[in-house]
Amino acid sequence: MKKPKPLVEIAGTGRFLPDNVVTNEDLAKSLNTSDEWIRSRTGIRERRIAPDDMGAADLGTGAARKAMRSAGVEPGEIDVLIVATATPDRLLPSTACDIQARLGASNAVAFDLVAACSGFIYGLTLAEGYLTAGRGEVALVVSAEKMSSIVDWEDRSTCVLFGDGGGAAVVRPAGGSGRGILSSHLRSDGNLSELLVRPAGGALHPMSHAALDEKTHLVRMKGREVFKHAVRNMAEACDHALQAAGLTPDDVDLLIPHQANMRIIESTAKHAGIDMDRVYVNVERYGNMSSATIPIAIDEALEKRLIVPGSNVLLVAFGAGLTWGAMALRW
Repeated sequence: MKKPKPLVEIAGTGRFLPDNVVTNEDLAKSLNTSDEWIRSRTGIRERRIAPDDMGAADLGTGAARKAMRSAGVEPGEIDVLIVATATPDRLLPSTACDIQARLGASNAVAFDLVAACSGFIYGLTLAEGYLTAGRGEVALVVSAEKMSSIVDWEDRSTCVLFGDGGGAAVVRPAGGSGRGILSSHLRSDGNLSELLVRPAGGALHPMSHAALDEKTHLVRMKGREVFKHAVRNMAEACDHALQAAGLTPDDVDLLIPHQANMRIIESTAKHAGIDMDRVYVNVERYGNMSSATIPIAIDEALEKRLIVPGSNVLLVAFGAGLTWGAMALRW
C-alpha cells in the first residue's frame, strides 16, 4: 500500500496594493475608449498602479511581512524564499534576494521563478517539494508584479487589462492535520510562447533605441488565441488536480482562478463544472496582476471568511510561456 505523502499547508497570507487607483474613466481620457467598452469586454472597473519609485521588491516585501505576521513567523525561521515575478526590478540580482535583504531572512535560500500568471501555483508546488524533501520547515512564497511598467499605455487592447500588486503565503508542514496541499497539476507549452511575449529587453534582443521606438520591450498579446488556450487548459488542469485529490467539482467550496478577465473566469468555471457562486472574483477592482492575483484573492477570501477550516479550495491559473496549472487544497 502506497504511503500517503506528508502534507504542507498555507499557514499565513498577506497582500500589498498601491494606493493609486486608476479607473476606466481615467484611461478613457487618453485612449480611444470608454468605461463601457472596457467593462463589457473584461469586467474590469479599476486597477492599482504603483508609483515610479515603487518596484516589485516593495510590493513583495509588503505582502511578505503581512503573511509572516499572520503565520507568526520570524525572518530567521524562513528556510526558502521563492518569488514569482514577471516584472523584476532588475535582471541581476534576483528580486528574491532584494526581498530577503529587506526582510532580514538571512537563513533562507532565495530565488526568482518566472512562470508569469501561473507563478504562484508553481511557487507553492516548489515550496511543497522543498519541505516534503526534508530540506526545511518554513517556506515563503511571494508574487510581486508591477505590470504597469511593461504594458503599452497607448494600446487599449492590453493596457486596460493590467494592474500592480503583491501577495504572499507562508507554507509549512501540516503536522498530520489532514489539511494542506492535496494535489497540483502543472503544464507548459513553449511552442505557443509568441501568443504572449515581451520580444526585447533580454540577452538575445537587448534594450536599444530601436526597441524603445518600436515598443518591443513591452507586452504583446494575441488575445483571441490566448483566450482559447486559457479556458481549455485551465479546465483540464482543474480536472487533473481534483482527480488526484480524490475530489469532484461538487466538493469544491471555492474556486480561485487567475483574474485575467471576467470572460475567461466565467468560461473556465463553466468548463470545470463549478457554479459562479463558488468562484472568487475581484478582477473588477484590480485587473490582471499576473502571478499576484491568486494570493491576493486568497487573502481577501480568508478575511471575508469565504475560506474556513475544512474548506476545499481549488486554484487555477494560466499565463505566458505558455504555462498553466491547478492546485487542490484543504484548509
